[in-house]
Amino acid sequence: MPTLLKERGFKFFFYANEHEPMHIHIMKDEGFAKVNLEDLKVVQNYLKPKDLKIALIIVSEHREEFERRWNEWFN
Repeated sequence: MPTLLKERGFKFFFYANEHEPMHIHIMKDEGFAKVNLEDLKVVQNYLKPKDLKIALIIVSEHREEFERRWNEWFN
């Protein structure tokens, strides 16, 4: 389970055996979410609304890095 980033209490990662579409998992406290990287669409969400908003900003800021790391891992 490669961890890509830890920031502001969030952990951003993907699993070693992932599938398309390219996406990122996010954990904070007891909550988690899954976001597609291509369009930042929230696929699954169990984060507080405020936390999801912050997480999406962080994903947006690091999107290119997350996509690069995904491609390095799976290609």
